[in-house]
Amino acid sequence: MTTDTSAPPLLWRDHRFVTFWAGESVSMVGSQISGLALPLLAVTTMRASAFEVGLLTAAAWAPYLVAIVVGVWVDGRRSKRAVMIASAVAQAAVLCVIPVAHALGALSLPLLLAVALLAGFAAVVQSTAWPPFFVSLVRKEQYLQANSMLSTSRSTASLVGPPLTGGLVQVLGAPIALLADAGSFLVSAITLSRVRVQEAKPDRSDGAIGSRVLAGLRCIRRNDYLRANLLCSTTLNFGNFVVLALVVLFASRTLLLDPGEIGLAMGIGALGALLGAVVATRCSAALGIGRTIACGAVLGSLPCMALPLAPRGGVGAIAVLAGVEFLCAFGIMLYDVNNNAVSAVVTPDGLRSRVSGAFSTINYGVRPLAALIGGAAGASLGVAPTVMAGGLVGALGALWLRGTPLLAVRGLSDIAASR
Repeated sequence: MTTDTSAPPLLWRDHRFVTFWAGESVSMVGSQISGLALPLLAVTTMRASAFEVGLLTAAAWAPYLVAIVVGVWVDGRRSKRAVMIASAVAQAAVLCVIPVAHALGALSLPLLLAVALLAGFAAVVQSTAWPPFFVSLVRKEQYLQANSMLSTSRSTASLVGPPLTGGLVQVLGAPIALLADAGSFLVSAITLSRVRVQEAKPDRSDGAIGSRVLAGLRCIRRNDYLRANLLCSTTLNFGNFVVLALVVLFASRTLLLDPGEIGLAMGIGALGALLGAVVATRCSAALGIGRTIACGAVLGSLPCMALPLAPRGGVGAIAVLAGVEFLCAFGIMLYDVNNNAVSAVVTPDGLRSRVSGAFSTINYGVRPLAALIGGAAGASLGVAPTVMAGGLVGALGALWLRGTPLLAVRGLSDIAASR
C-alpha cells in the first residue's frame, strides 16, 4: 500500500481558484448571518415555540429531499458554473423579501418558512452543481489542499459570522441583517462569472429520469467508500440537527443569553473549526485519512452532551456554549476536509451531480426530519435531555466505518491503488 509523498502545486498561485475562493469566502460569511438571524428573528421577535423553531430549521433543509432529482437535471446542463451563478442570484433575491416584508408590516412565520424553503431549493441546485465544477477547477493532487482552504474559509466565517450577526441583529434588527447575506450571494455570483473552466461533457442520455436517478444511488451502494461515508454522515447529521434545532432556543431561554452573547459564544467556538481546517491535512498525514475521519465523526457531535451542564447566564454559560461549539466544529472540519477529498477521488465524472444529489437527498434530507424530531422532543420531553440524546446519536455514526476500506485509507493514492 502506498501513500502520498509529493507536495501538490500551491493553489495560492492559481488565479482562477483564488478568485473563486475569495467569492466563496464572502458568501460563507453571509450564510452564517442568515443561519443565525432567521432563528433569532423567530425566537426574539415572533416568540416562536420549540416546535416552530424546529419547523423553520426543517424548512431550510427540506428541499434536499428532492436533491436526487435535481442532480439528474444538473448533470445534463452544459455549464455547471452558469447553474451556480443563477442559484446565487436567486438566493440573494429571496432573502431580500424579509426586510421588504418587515418594512411593510407583513412579516410572519409562514413567510419565514416560505423564504427558508425557496432559499434552500436554490442552495440544493448550487450544491449539486458544485462537485463537477470543483473537479474541473482543481487537479486531483490538489483536492486535499483545496478542501482545506475552503474549509478554512468556512471556519473563519463561522468565527466572525455569529458575533457579527449578534451585533447586526441588536443594532439593526434581524430583517435588515439579512441584507448582508443577500449581498454576499451577489459577490459570489460576480466572482464565479470571472472563473473560466473547461467543464466535462454534460450527461445527455435519453434514459427515463427514474433510471438516471437510480444510477446515482447504485454508484453509492456499490462503492464501499461512498457507502460508508453516507451512512456515517447521515447519522452524524441526524444527531447534530436534533441539537441545532434547539441550540438557539436553549441558549436564549434556558441559559438566559442575549443575541450578542450567543453570537460571541458561537464565534469563539468557531475557532475550533478554523483550527480543524488548518490541521486536517496534518492530522491525516499522521493518523491516516480514515482514522482522522473517524475521530472527527465522534468529536463532531459527542461534546453536545455537555450543553445542559452549563450554568444559567453570565460568563459560565458563554464558556460552556463556546467550548462545546469549539470541540464540535474542530471535529467536523477533520471529518469534512478528508471525506470530501475521498469522495472527489472515487466518484465517476459522468455521475458527479447525480451522486451528489442522491447523497444530499439522504444525508441532508435527514436534517429536516431531525429538526422536526428535535423540536417535538424538546417540547414534550424537555430541551436539555433532547440535546444530550442528539449529541450521543451523532457520535455513534462513527460505528458505520468499522470494517470498511475507508477506515484503512492513509493517503489518496491508497484509493487509486485499490480501485
